Amino acid sequence: MDISSLLQKSTSVLKDLKFKTPALDTELILAKALQTTREDILTNQNKILTNKQFDLFNTYFIQRLKKKPVAYILGNKEFWKSNFAVNQNVLIPRPDTELIIQETLRIFDKFKSINILDIGTGSGCIILSLLKELKLSRGVGIDISIDSIKVAKINAKLQQMDNRVNFIKSNIDNYNTSNYDLIVSNPPYIKKFKLKSLSEDVKNFEPKIALDGGPSGKALIHKVIKKSSKLLKRKGILILEFDNDQIYFTKKTLIENDLFPKKIVKGISGYYRCMVSIKN
Repeated sequence: MDISSLLQKSTSVLKDLKFKTPALDTELILAKALQTTREDILTNQNKILTNKQFDLFNTYFIQRLKKKPVAYILGNKEFWKSNFAVNQNVLIPRPDTELIIQETLRIFDKFKSINILDIGTGSGCIILSLLKELKLSRGVGIDISIDSIKVAKINAKLQQMDNRVNFIKSNIDNYNTSNYDLIVSNPPYIKKFKLKSLSEDVKNFEPKIALDGGPSGKALIHKVIKKSSKLLKRKGILILEFDNDQIYFTKKTLIENDLFPKKIVKGISGYYRCMVSIKN
């Protein structure tokens, strides 16, 4: 079968099943099977697949039919300006999380050396993206999952940042190294009862530990804020991702912990998603 026919038939299957991006999903999966780029398959649609390539595509395509996220099938996801390795031990990076990078770059000069902590680092995409922009800075990423830390370390090597970042398995309660200029965090903030209503791609494949914010969705936000107040330098910055309906709780908790909310930023969906605060 040639590329054109396979793309048409497979895209049609996903479209009938109401997948959101059937053509894109199919093209990316086929590019993975052919070990090439999406652009290459789109410009060489008369190419005939070998039996091995066809079988490999079918293996990946069946995974997608079972709602496995494309990022996990591919083993990587683009975030900010780089591709990051991902697997089912880490949350797939979202575009809204790039707000943390944007806001950091509005505050800190690219050629200033700062000390950064990433709480709940996951794949390491936030801290590594920051370090690629802030070329004289150093950072630490902590996570309670040793499997996440393994992925983050792989990404540090891929991004050639392993000499400027340290990834540590640690609960935020037990982490006491202080004097940070910047703390960033995308903590679990989804209410436990809402997990069942998430899309199958998310609830069946992405790590619950990175999504579950407890009954109110606020427990980890509270912990991050309280601990950040102790770990930041005076005038240090905390940039935190949260859910739109947690805005007043987040502001109140920041103020109670000697942090002044400076800016609230909306994400792609138009909902508030990121808050910048400064330690008094």
